[in-house]
Amino acid sequence: MPQDDTSIVVLAEAPPDLGVESGDGSLSSMISGSDGEVMVRLANGEQIQLRLLASASSPAVAVIPLNLDGFGRLEAVHRLLAALHGRAIPPDTRLTRQQRTRARRMLQAFDGSRHGATQQDIARALFRLGPVSRDEWQASSTRHAVMGLLRDARAMIAGGYRNLLRHKRRS
Repeated sequence: MPQDDTSIVVLAEAPPDLGVESGDGSLSSMISGSDGEVMVRLANGEQIQLRLLASASSPAVAVIPLNLDGFGRLEAVHRLLAALHGRAIPPDTRLTRQQRTRARRMLQAFDGSRHGATQQDIARALFRLGPVSRDEWQASSTRHAVMGLLRDARAMIAGGYRNLLRHKRRS
């Protein structure tokens, strides 16, 4: 939903006094025949979601709220404009590479746990941990890392994933 995900670009019909024309039609060709929501694949392989509040044939403008979520929406619009006009598409900055890696590991750990893997099995798969004795495992930092991954995965699955969809707000 747009209220949760600041990367969704909300498009509305352009007011007539703004002087917006349909242009080259690249946007209308992407969304023709769609109503409501559509996913558009960008040239860099990423996707951007559009929420349509107008018909696909009319000239459109992006709706940017003037609250703190506006910064995230501006970035999404920048990415869409770059794709539409053949420019370099800036990366999505909601997650760093380290955060993406951690999120992937959290879900892999949770999936393994759900399918009966022990924490030691998970550590072997994720961190290439060799065989260790029970005492070594109890004192292992890898054990605590797996426990943290599982704890954070449960929190993400319980609704915390919405935090991944928003840009971090500066205070």
